[in-house]
Amino acid sequence: MLLSIALIVLLSLMLAKLCQLIKLPSIIGMLFAGILLGPFVFNLIDGSILDVSSELRQIALIVILIRAGLSLKLEDIKKMGWPALFLAFVPATFEIIGVVVLASLLFGLTLIEAALLGSILAAVSPAVVVPRMIKLMESGYGYKKRIPHLVLSGASLDDIYVIILFTSFLQSFMQHDVSLDLLLQIPTSILLGIGLGIGAGYVSVKFFKIFHMRDTVKVLIMFSIGFLFIVLEQTIQSYIMVSGLLAVMTLGGMIHHQYPLLAKRLVSKFEKIWVIAEMMLFVLVGAAVDITVIPSIGFKAILLILGALIFRIVGVWFSLLKTKLSFKEKLFISIAYIPKATVQAAIGAIPLSLGIESGYLMLTIAVLAILITAPLGALGIDLTYKHLLTQENEHLGV
Repeated sequence: MLLSIALIVLLSLMLAKLCQLIKLPSIIGMLFAGILLGPFVFNLIDGSILDVSSELRQIALIVILIRAGLSLKLEDIKKMGWPALFLAFVPATFEIIGVVVLASLLFGLTLIEAALLGSILAAVSPAVVVPRMIKLMESGYGYKKRIPHLVLSGASLDDIYVIILFTSFLQSFMQHDVSLDLLLQIPTSILLGIGLGIGAGYVSVKFFKIFHMRDTVKVLIMFSIGFLFIVLEQTIQSYIMVSGLLAVMTLGGMIHHQYPLLAKRLVSKFEKIWVIAEMMLFVLVGAAVDITVIPSIGFKAILLILGALIFRIVGVWFSLLKTKLSFKEKLFISIAYIPKATVQAAIGAIPLSLGIESGYLMLTIAVLAILITAPLGALGIDLTYKHLLTQENEHLGV
């Protein structure tokens, strides 16, 4: 196991740095490290690590959601208004519809399988988008119309919306039931998840204010609460649906709302944890990919991914119909909504780990989506922002 961990860290860091040098997202290098070290190429990852890979990916997903919650500023979303709300669910919904249509035609998937695949593919990647939008805020591009803020707000909610849909579709698939009763349970699942997160967040803030402890200990407590949410969801799902992942995100959001200073400190802690969590997430996803099946599905998969992106871009333009944004600004937001990576890596292998027959296909398409859209979106943002956005010099450094 020690040799495997050493190889994972060294090779993923080396390939990540190489990708950075050629202006590609570092996560692409980590993904290739997993493919090379995995059982389908050199088989250098210890079986004991692969056996717990689904749990490790779930921990990474919890890190993503807690960070999102701790960073979620409701004030910014209110300032953005309905365009931010529309960008949170319309493009993803359009893309899922596109995947349902195309996956049924190209791969013969059932409706619920295609919807599950659509929910895997539909999320924007915070790993690619967030640092670039922060850079634009600091340099003043698009500041007057708060375009980077709009993308950040919409993309943060987009991830949450897609993860909720994925959880709901997965529960429907596992119960072999897409009845009206089950669909009606989705709002209940959302409301219970939010309520659970608000309650836990409120109690946590009171506890942290009464009992003084290091922020590292608070992080451990938040992790433990997140694990309990996931276990609770799995334990009571046969009786009532509750979104444990949404509860995790709401926990972070509640702490930010009640105790912003603590939230800011905790975000820096989770960013440090994310360094190793991101590495393990993408390496283990890469290791799970059977590259021998790519030639047989590659062309169809690329058609599916690109076709779904067209649906997504139409959804972005629909969301911005009655705004005062120019054509160039709308085009930039469409490009910023292309990259996929983090959420796809976190949930793409879950159907396979649960023994779903089409799980290999879903994982392979998810990885191909990362390899195609992450560089496309990252380079698209980097090469176009100076041409498509206006720089407000008076706001430089903001």
